[in-house]
Amino acid sequence: MSSLKHVTTQGERWDLLAYQYYGDPLAYEAIIAANPGVPIYAILPGGLTLLIPIQTPPAPDTSDLPPWKQ
Repeated sequence: MSSLKHVTTQGERWDLLAYQYYGDPLAYEAIIAANPGVPIYAILPGGLTLLIPIQTPPAPDTSDLPPWKQ
Protein backbone atom coordinates (compact mmCIF):
# COMPACT_ATOMS: atom_id res chain seq x y z
CA MET A 1 0.00 0.00 0.00
CA SER A 2 1.39 3.39 -0.87
CA SER A 3 1.25 6.35 1.42
CA LEU A 4 1.98 10.05 1.75
CA LYS A 5 4.11 11.67 4.43
CA HIS A 6 2.58 14.41 6.54
CA VAL A 7 4.49 16.49 9.09
CA THR A 8 2.16 17.69 11.80
CA THR A 9 1.80 21.22 13.08
CA GLN A 10 0.89 21.91 16.68
CA GLY A 11 -2.82 21.44 17.28
CA GLU A 12 -3.69 19.01 14.48
CA ARG A 13 -5.97 16.10 15.32
CA TRP A 14 -6.44 12.62 13.86
CA ASP A 15 -9.98 13.39 12.72
CA LEU A 16 -8.92 16.62 11.02
CA LEU A 17 -6.20 14.78 9.12
CA ALA A 18 -8.73 12.15 8.02
CA TYR A 19 -11.05 14.90 6.81
CA GLN A 20 -8.20 16.67 5.00
CA TYR A 21 -7.01 13.55 3.17
CA TYR A 22 -10.16 11.42 2.86
CA GLY A 23 -13.05 13.86 3.21
CA ASP A 24 -14.34 11.82 6.18
CA PRO A 25 -13.33 12.68 9.76
CA LEU A 26 -14.31 9.18 10.91
CA ALA A 27 -11.69 7.55 8.65
CA TYR A 28 -8.87 8.36 11.11
CA GLU A 29 -8.40 4.69 12.08
CA ALA A 30 -6.50 4.02 8.82
CA ILE A 31 -4.03 6.78 9.70
CA ILE A 32 -3.59 5.51 13.26
CA ALA A 33 -3.05 1.93 12.01
CA ALA A 34 -0.37 3.13 9.56
CA ASN A 35 1.55 4.80 12.42
CA PRO A 36 1.81 2.18 15.20
CA GLY A 37 4.78 3.89 16.89
CA VAL A 38 2.96 7.20 17.39
CA PRO A 39 1.15 7.64 20.72
CA ILE A 40 -2.52 8.46 20.33
CA TYR A 41 -2.72 12.05 21.50
CA ALA A 42 -5.99 13.96 21.43
CA ILE A 43 -4.08 16.89 19.94
CA LEU A 44 -0.93 16.06 18.00
CA PRO A 45 2.32 17.88 18.72
CA GLY A 46 4.12 19.64 15.91
CA GLY A 47 6.92 17.96 14.02
CA LEU A 48 5.62 14.37 13.89
CA THR A 49 6.02 12.63 10.55
CA LEU A 50 2.95 10.51 9.85
CA LEU A 51 2.22 8.12 7.03
CA ILE A 52 -1.14 8.72 5.37
CA PRO A 53 -2.30 5.60 3.47
CA ILE A 54 -3.63 6.31 -0.01
CA GLN A 55 -7.11 4.85 -0.23
CA THR A 56 -8.61 4.00 -3.58
CA PRO A 57 -12.38 4.20 -3.86
CA PRO A 58 -14.19 0.92 -4.47
CA ALA A 59 -15.18 0.08 -8.03
CA PRO A 60 -18.81 0.93 -8.81
CA ASP A 61 -21.29 -1.93 -8.68
CA THR A 62 -22.24 -2.78 -12.25
CA SER A 63 -24.05 -6.04 -11.54
CA ASP A 64 -27.44 -4.54 -12.42
CA LEU A 65 -26.28 -3.25 -15.84
CA PRO A 66 -26.78 -5.20 -19.04
CA PRO A 67 -23.68 -7.20 -20.12
CA TRP A 68 -22.71 -4.76 -22.89
CA LYS A 69 -22.44 -1.92 -20.37
CA GLN A 70 -20.46 -3.78 -17.71
